Amino acid sequence: MFAFLSNALRGGDMTAQEAMPLVADGDVVLIDIRDPMEIRASGKARGALEVPSATLAMRADPRSPECLPELKQGKPIAVYCASGARSAMAKGMLKRMGHEEVHNIGGLGHWQAAGGKVIR
Repeated sequence: MFAFLSNALRGGDMTAQEAMPLVADGDVVLIDIRDPMEIRASGKARGALEVPSATLAMRADPRSPECLPELKQGKPIAVYCASGARSAMAKGMLKRMGHEEVHNIGGLGHWQAAGGKVIR
């Protein structure tokens, strides 16, 4: 919980290492916004929802009938992609949709470097 205090210096984003226990405990929703082909090629972080950036507006907007139930609960969200660039854009989109606490944890490589498990 106190890890969030250090995030103020980094613009509010948590690291992959900080996100891992929160995702495992169900306190943060983790979203992989890469394309399905990328996920098939490299796997995804354990516990991540697959919401490609092309479908983010439909599947993550609480006002959409296609919104995933996990994204209607008001939990903090952590997003990642391959490098962190697309997830930075996704973070902005999610904030505009009304999600209050959204973090860009970078890329799948950051997750793996922090010791996070990848499933294929």
